Amino acid sequence: MARPRKWRKVCRLPESNEYGPLNVLMDEEFVIMMTVDEYETIRLIDLEGLTQEACAAQMNVARTTVQGIYVEARRKIAESIVNGKTLRIEGGDYKLCDGQETGCGRGSCNRRRGGMNPSKE
Repeated sequence: MARPRKWRKVCRLPESNEYGPLNVLMDEEFVIMMTVDEYETIRLIDLEGLTQEACAAQMNVARTTVQGIYVEARRKIAESIVNGKTLRIEGGDYKLCDGQETGCGRGSCNRRRGGMNPSKE
């Protein structure tokens, strides 16, 4: 019997969930699907500058899991850019952080899109 998948902790949803060429019709055949947890690894490693180990600790998964997620996310980004396909971010095995946890790094832990500060709403 297979082990159940572990939820990946995500601190922030993307501001927009679709990216891609402006000069093409929206056809599902030309859409690349990226999961929210794949997006989170790109955000943490490439934007926030975390190591794979630090990213794994923050997402509450093994480093090898983060490595696999990260490789797949970068492949999808490359396919979108090189082949002119739309990149859509949705779904995946994740739970949003409650915003109260420590260790989420650089004040980026919150549940709202775009990292809005809840105290300013």
